[in-house]
Amino acid sequence: MISIPQSPQKWHFPHPQKSKSSSLNPQSRTLTFSPLFSNAQNAANGPSSAGRIKRLVLTQEGRTKLDNYPDRDFYAYPRFVTHVDNNFISKLKNLYGEILRPEMEILDLMSSWVSHLPEQVAYKKVVGHGLNAQELARNPRFDYFFVKDLNKEQQLEIQDSSFDAVLCTVSVQYLQHPEKVFAEVFRVLRPGGVFVVSFSNRMFYEKAIATWRDGTAYSRVQLVVQYFQCVEGFTQPQVVRKLGDDDKQDKSILSRIAGLLGLLSGADPFYAVIAYKNFKPVYE
Repeated sequence: MISIPQSPQKWHFPHPQKSKSSSLNPQSRTLTFSPLFSNAQNAANGPSSAGRIKRLVLTQEGRTKLDNYPDRDFYAYPRFVTHVDNNFISKLKNLYGEILRPEMEILDLMSSWVSHLPEQVAYKKVVGHGLNAQELARNPRFDYFFVKDLNKEQQLEIQDSSFDAVLCTVSVQYLQHPEKVFAEVFRVLRPGGVFVVSFSNRMFYEKAIATWRDGTAYSRVQLVVQYFQCVEGFTQPQVVRKLGDDDKQDKSILSRIAGLLGLLSGADPFYAVIAYKNFKPVYE
């Protein structure tokens, strides 16, 4: 296990060569931090509403979980499994292949031992975050990683405009303060940076928030859309829906309605909500 020191050091951005031994030592690729918020710089540049939380999406009751024990306890033991099926993973890799570029620096939030990034692409830097150091240390895509419970503290000790992309895969359902987390993601993204939130119909039921547990597939998509819309400065969210196996999918009206309500069985449905900081860049 690792721990974040009480008197952290500044997070620098070196580019060391990866070694096979690094994946075996949970402390070998961890990050150390110091508070890096540029409040003084922001004040000097004048006030801005970008990144401001315009409204709260969840009620207090909607944030509750059935299991009120600390999340760090729940995730204390590593789970070296994938929480969605291969059909979902294939769709996610294809989406990343369309959106992400090799020169990007990427933050993978609420991650584990696998990131589902396209294997054939080497990105400039990938930083991981999660709750289990053993899982994160096994992830071969991470240059660095850090452990932090976002339900206890939402601030990321990362400089403004540090990343070109932030990813959150099948984990958004566990956030009890998503408005603050999405605002932090906005802060650490560079202008034109992208935030990709993907999810299915699977969850640790006792750890998912009440609004998510009680919702339908359609309402969960709209919930994530609202998370983006509550933060000033994100572009209009784009929704991607792929219900089950596209090649074998029943195209009838009834099946589409059942899919929106989360009533289809079979392959894991794929949902992603995507938005950009300030603007969507155009690449030639």
